[in-house]
Amino acid sequence: MRLKGRVRTWLAATAATAALLLVPGPPATADSPRPLAGNYLNLHQCVYAPTPGVDYITTVVPSRDGRFIAGTNTSAAPDQNLSCGNGDGNYTPIRPWASFQSLDLSAGRYLNLHQCVYYSELQHDHLTVVVSRGGGEWGTGTNVSNTADTTVDCGPGRGLYYLVPLLSSVKALDLTAGRYLNLQQCQYYYGPLADHFTTVITPAGDGRYSTGTKVSNTADTTPTCGRGNGNFTLIPLLSGTKALSRT
Repeated sequence: MRLKGRVRTWLAATAATAALLLVPGPPATADSPRPLAGNYLNLHQCVYAPTPGVDYITTVVPSRDGRFIAGTNTSAAPDQNLSCGNGDGNYTPIRPWASFQSLDLSAGRYLNLHQCVYYSELQHDHLTVVVSRGGGEWGTGTNVSNTADTTVDCGPGRGLYYLVPLLSSVKALDLTAGRYLNLQQCQYYYGPLADHFTTVITPAGDGRYSTGTKVSNTADTTPTCGRGNGNFTLIPLLSGTKALSRT
């Protein structure tokens, strides 16, 4: 009888365990939003110019034709050196505005991407800066924080170049909103003045130069750009996008 009682107890325990195994668990979260990968976003800003002449081209991701390369990436550690392509033979990489910034993605919820656009009336030239260079005349406020920035932070420029507020802006990108940071650049050109300029985020003051930079669960393969203002027209060949994700 004692054996039968032990058998009954074992059967009851087994049944209870089986019942627990049949209880539905939480739904799979494979497609749920999650933080971006790599501990660091290494944001490379490359600037190209012709020789001779003044017409600065800024890239933060490779252009669609592959001639104007920027080494922007996500990785487990900060990059140590700026990575830029050689240009196309006519436009070659220059300094001092070429720079890179390593941003710790674990430091907060938002990537606050600041875009500062400068213009020289004398040289009829635009210059776009998104990488913080430690403040000063060409500094930007690009950072990672738990606070979403709402006001763009730009240096005043220097010499012939002054800030253009209409084309400067900030976008707070929620890093938990998806698995990809789709970083886009849209390149525009005005032929009569031989003037290129780049937007990485949509200027708050002028949506005609919009970009599709965002965080989402879809990896973008082509940039989404505004059409320009009629004088400055979009150059698809020099525009680009890069989907940055977990490594």
